[in-house]
Amino acid sequence: MKRLIALALLLAAGPLAAQPAPAPQAMPAKPPFSPAVRVGDILYMSGQIGQVPAGMDRHKEGFDAAVRNAMDSIGRILKDNGLGFEHVVKCTVMLNDMADWPRFNVAYVPYFEGKRLPARSAFGTTGLALGAPLEVECIAAFK
Repeated sequence: MKRLIALALLLAAGPLAAQPAPAPQAMPAKPPFSPAVRVGDILYMSGQIGQVPAGMDRHKEGFDAAVRNAMDSIGRILKDNGLGFEHVVKCTVMLNDMADWPRFNVAYVPYFEGKRLPARSAFGTTGLALGAPLEVECIAAFK
């Protein structure tokens, strides 16, 4: 009987799905990985997550901003190593929602404008670090 009363009170309080989602966690001051590791003429980059800016729709302009955030981070790692997007040979894309795949492609391709596109894989996940909607990791060649 007590369970029925508790359930009735819970249901009367409003829809369960209307609760706000938790905010993404902050990245640790010193993450437990290197942004990139060079082995010979190959640069292996750690995955870069895309964060949706506060107040933006996760599947519209906010997702596009998250893609740019991840790709700009990759660009900074490349530049720090004397490379550019033309040196990228392979990318792996992880999406929290595969329905975002077409939007990802639209925001991703301009980073390779005038350059050949790298080989790429994409797959859906059930969750990414810090609640990110996407993560991109790339491999670049120095020669």
